[in-house]
Amino acid sequence: MKPNQRVSSIAFSATLALDARAKELAAEGRDIVNLTAGEPDFDAPTSVRDAAKASVDSGRVRYTPASGRPSLRDAVAAHLTETRNAPFTRDQITVCHSCKHAISGALSTLIEPGDEILVPLPAWVSYFELIKYAGGVPVCVEPAADCAPDLAALAAAVTPKTRGIMINSPSNPSGVVYSEADVRAIVKLAEEHDLWILSDEIYRRLVFNGAPAFSPASVSESARARTIIVDGASKAYAMTGYRIGFLAGPPEIVSSVARLHSQMTGSPCAVSQDAYESALREEPAEVETMVAEFAKRADHVVKGLRALGLEVPAPRGAFYVFPSVAPYLDERGSAGFCEDLLNEKDLALVPGVAFGLDGHVRLSYATSLDKIDIALGRLGSFLESRVAARG
Repeated sequence: MKPNQRVSSIAFSATLALDARAKELAAEGRDIVNLTAGEPDFDAPTSVRDAAKASVDSGRVRYTPASGRPSLRDAVAAHLTETRNAPFTRDQITVCHSCKHAISGALSTLIEPGDEILVPLPAWVSYFELIKYAGGVPVCVEPAADCAPDLAALAAAVTPKTRGIMINSPSNPSGVVYSEADVRAIVKLAEEHDLWILSDEIYRRLVFNGAPAFSPASVSESARARTIIVDGASKAYAMTGYRIGFLAGPPEIVSSVARLHSQMTGSPCAVSQDAYESALREEPAEVETMVAEFAKRADHVVKGLRALGLEVPAPRGAFYVFPSVAPYLDERGSAGFCEDLLNEKDLALVPGVAFGLDGHVRLSYATSLDKIDIALGRLGSFLESRVAARG
């Protein structure tokens, strides 16, 4: 007996695999600095934890509708109406077990076999595999030099088989935030070719140094009719282990995802729903503190990387940087670079090949400044050793 081809062809998440390997080495006694994980190094806010405890104590930890509690869907709709400057209602929301769960449900609902989906690079590792599992074909589109979307390249990639575009702003892995002009241009392209847009906005609240990330749903009513937003609690509220998120879009799409999830996963966790609703009703004060700290770390790590002579697209959101290490790669590319870095310097990073750009590596600065400085020192020493080895 063996698994089917659909599952066998899926690659294991590179970020999770590297995080697990780094933790294994640390458990063996190695002094590992692990900058692989996409997880805030903050506790969930006090109000969130209080709401979770109250939910358990209330005894109403039972099944909810597959689309989520009506009160949470109302809270999500109100949050979107305020933050995306566009009207949303309960019937446009389906609550999911996580943002990743929302993405997989949306792709399974939207994609017909053979559909081509445009994916601007660099892109989160799971997009490619989830598109393929849903029966689609990911079409990777190279970015501009600063890792912003290359609009001309996107337009050139459209074929009669193209059915959708996936975007992620702020970006994992680069931290780049799409400009309003770029988002409007992507909406125009989608309207010209009758494409849907899946907009992954999980990092939207974690933006610094400028205006908030602009959503395609904010462009117009016609844009909202073809846009599906995915978002959740993991990043903005440091609620990674709560596993709760949502998708928002046309009622016929979100209700279809809820129907799919009713058969595959049932209802989202009742405790997590109550905790998330509390955060949406009144943003915890800890969130602004977390954003300010990420902004400070971003500035620090970018200065440090540039001092090492690396080119770094300037991050304006999330908690990642994506420097180019192309001059230091051998025939094994970024995967070999990161393997050697971990073995020789006890520093764990994610190879850019996992995100579609082999000349880069991803560093997460969801850790202390002290650890960031140690990481920069180890990376600098590693780069020097590579130069020396080449003579």
